[in-house]
Amino acid sequence: MSTIAAIATAQAAAGLGTIKISGEEALLIADRVFSCVGDKTLRNAKGYTAYYGKVHDGDTPIDDAVALVFRAPKSYTGEDVVELSCHGGLFVLQRALRAVFNAGAVPAEGGEFTKRAFLNGKMDLSEAEAVMSLISASGEDARAATLNALDGALSREIAECRDELAKTAAFLAAWVDYPDDEIPELTDEQMGATIGDVKNRLQKLLSGFDAGQAILEGIDTAIIGRPNVGKSTLLNALSGRERAIVTSVAGTTRDVLEETVRVGNVTLRLADTAGIRYDTDDEIEKIGVTKARERFDRAGLVFMVLDAEQELTGDDEALLELCKSRNSIVIVNKTDKEKNLSLDRVKEIVGHNYIVEISAKNNIGLDLLSETVEAVVGTAGFDPSAPLITTERQRSCVVKAVENLAEALGGITIGITPDAINVCLDCAVENLCVLTGEKATETIVNEVFKNFCVGK
Repeated sequence: MSTIAAIATAQAAAGLGTIKISGEEALLIADRVFSCVGDKTLRNAKGYTAYYGKVHDGDTPIDDAVALVFRAPKSYTGEDVVELSCHGGLFVLQRALRAVFNAGAVPAEGGEFTKRAFLNGKMDLSEAEAVMSLISASGEDARAATLNALDGALSREIAECRDELAKTAAFLAAWVDYPDDEIPELTDEQMGATIGDVKNRLQKLLSGFDAGQAILEGIDTAIIGRPNVGKSTLLNALSGRERAIVTSVAGTTRDVLEETVRVGNVTLRLADTAGIRYDTDDEIEKIGVTKARERFDRAGLVFMVLDAEQELTGDDEALLELCKSRNSIVIVNKTDKEKNLSLDRVKEIVGHNYIVEISAKNNIGLDLLSETVEAVVGTAGFDPSAPLITTERQRSCVVKAVENLAEALGGITIGITPDAINVCLDCAVENLCVLTGEKATETIVNEVFKNFCVGK
């Protein structure tokens, strides 16, 4: 396998930047571009040691640097690894990386360092996926949850479930294959209890998936409502800056404005849409309304904004009807003014009690809005220490395993033969092994790593 190299730090000017080299010839290649103070060589260095010196390309000095040496198998990738840390100017890093390539390394592909860690048994596939989730974590709960996944919380839960099923399957197979031996029969009650327990554990993982996604990846959130109800003021209040132009003129917002904000423990990708009124003759406003409806259709959460000063209009009622089938929060704005809106009528139409009264202009009620967001998306009381499914791939594997176990339980109920039950258990075990990577195909492995950044 070739020796790879890449810049492992962000592609931006900084005080320090790091080039990572991994492979059988990592130490030899590093020696060709790095001269230690005192004429020492990295090829003779012990693991977990650091050396100060200069990076050069032939006779051309590039920068002062520190080289960190990690010996196989006690490194991130399981291979010999050298990390060269020099000043973080973009040109300096690129020039040093070119020197490493000139010395014999090849460019690393996206995620190739972590892929090698997986292939060398340093982590399983679910732990590898947690690496990118940790890099992109946007809040404390996300950081804690993904670090927990990287430490193997999900892997351990899946392994325990897999082992329970494998033991039951092995017992059934022995009983079927060796009927003359004195192997005690596993009763339907015993099988059902074991399979049911594992199924419940897997279903608990599935039940936390949506909340986990909200914590880890955030939610596309559309702010909708009639013109001039305070949608842009709400966007500005949540973002903490004047992101949108606010005037008393209805229809000021013609296009979709976007902003990413933290609300409670959830990241929301807010889209402030044009005010929706269906009887407008303004062609530009009609385009804005069309875009607003498109954002509504693909949003994971909807903020439906009403004006507390005004009674419900036909447009308000039409939008509330649309919100009935969606994850939505009705936000009654301008509560610092005289209230003419009937909350009872709003509840009657929308069919839920997720209604928050605020004054976006005066930052009143935003704490209650945060609590309501957490309640609607299921992140209230989120436990970052619990095992967590972090990707759709993992979820698909667990769903298939649960279906296999449901089929096995159904088979026990109607009295099908033990070998047929065993087929269901084998399928469930295989799906759990695909999740951790024990039986993942090359296509699945490549799919997991294709979105990783270069240098990780």
